Amino acid sequence: MDTTDNNDVGERAIEQYRKVIDLAPTEDDSINPARVTAVKGVAYLYLQMKRFDDAKDNYRKVIEFDPQDPEPYYSIAVIDWTETYQPRQEGRMKLGLKTDASLSAKNPNVCDMLRAKNWDKIQEGIDNLNKTLELRPDYDDAMAYLNLMYRERADVQCGDPAARKADLQTADEWVDRTMAFKKAKAEKEESLRSTPEK
Repeated sequence: MDTTDNNDVGERAIEQYRKVIDLAPTEDDSINPARVTAVKGVAYLYLQMKRFDDAKDNYRKVIEFDPQDPEPYYSIAVIDWTETYQPRQEGRMKLGLKTDASLSAKNPNVCDMLRAKNWDKIQEGIDNLNKTLELRPDYDDAMAYLNLMYRERADVQCGDPAARKADLQTADEWVDRTMAFKKAKAEKEESLRSTPEK
């Protein structure tokens, strides 16, 4: 959605959401559904426009309004992954690394640079995904993103092969958990579809 025309449409939509925010009573923002929905809308539009800092700021407002909503935690984590994955992959590609090769072993300087740039976002993403699953244990997309975030972290465990190995193992465990959960969910849905109505 980052073309000029789409961004113009997005900006106009954000203006409309802001009008709702301004009109909604402010006595108790935390339970004002119109205000919370409008802030979520603004956050989502910024996400689509790839204005990640603005999106995160608005998702954080949603968390202030309703800390029990798992969605904004998840959305912030997705942004964190998006912001860390691309530069890491570009660094790996420049070095000609295969998927499972250690970035640190190939070029410690690139690893250190990416660690400095990405570490806080990686940890924020992991923390937010854990919070998401605390609030909604059946959130399989959050499980899948935990796998991805641990792979991000593994690749910037510069000079620490044991930490890299531990993170890759944790990532694999999240793959297994996600697959098992999705399989059980599909079997349950199939069972419900095939059960005759009385």
